[in-house]
Amino acid sequence: MINSVRQLRLFEATVRLGRLTLAADELAISQSAASQAIRELERALGFTVLDRVGRELELTEAGHLILPRVRQILALTDSLTQPDAQKVAGKLRIVASVTIASYLLPALIAKFKAQYPDVTAHLEIANTDGVISRVEKGQAQIGLIEGPALHPTLDIVPWRADRLTVFSAPQHPLAQCKEIPTSLLEKQHWILREAGSGTRAVVEAALQLAGIKPTLALELPRHEAIKQSVRAGLGIGCLSTLAISDEIAAGHLIALDTPLDLDRRFAWVCSPENQARPLISAFITHLRNNATPCSDRIGFGRESIT
Repeated sequence: MINSVRQLRLFEATVRLGRLTLAADELAISQSAASQAIRELERALGFTVLDRVGRELELTEAGHLILPRVRQILALTDSLTQPDAQKVAGKLRIVASVTIASYLLPALIAKFKAQYPDVTAHLEIANTDGVISRVEKGQAQIGLIEGPALHPTLDIVPWRADRLTVFSAPQHPLAQCKEIPTSLLEKQHWILREAGSGTRAVVEAALQLAGIKPTLALELPRHEAIKQSVRAGLGIGCLSTLAISDEIAAGHLIALDTPLDLDRRFAWVCSPENQARPLISAFITHLRNNATPCSDRIGFGRESIT
């Protein structure tokens, strides 16, 4: 039998923080006591939950399977300290891809906090791979991504429609073209987001579908760096229309008319156990109430497990 909730809390913190030493610090115990507590937990369970790989600790397959239930137990335990368990309050930890975090979430979070004043929000920015990783580890309660993804245990649900736009500097030769054939696109130097970002995945899929093998001039992790590089004449770029609308309106960048299929869906990412919490449930409802229709679920969802 498991001796204490603290053993479960230590296990969850180790997964979330990535290091036993950090988990021990969070719970204000020594590293030796933390190591002993994990060993006692594994003896009580009858199987290992963490494997040491070099200097890192990684979840075992059994650890992956029990982690959602451990978090459910801890959530129920924490709720005992709140007389009204259904009250929407507490710290909302969100991680989002760059476009969503920069152009959509500030207004959405402000509106949510106005409705629920007892909520505090913490927003972190990462690319799509990073968002999924942080939600999986429990470092964030909910994530928002820009590209298609699959995950064996997390729910990935389409939320809002978006479209990417290929763009150039006003002085670029393509800026004078009304319709740009794929033969010209293949000859260009492209400035794109880094590998692992949802934007990059959508662009690469569209180029591949059109039979284009792009020449990559630069790959950059920030929208502003891409826009400034395009303005400097280093190549053409492709970002969400949300990210370049001001520059297009000002004439600093030119939207190019291409045959590429650049429609996509933003999605929210969350574990099933977190969705049952009043705070997360209320925020998901808030997202749905501020969404555009997106019934096409291709490329999103939990990975089928056989």
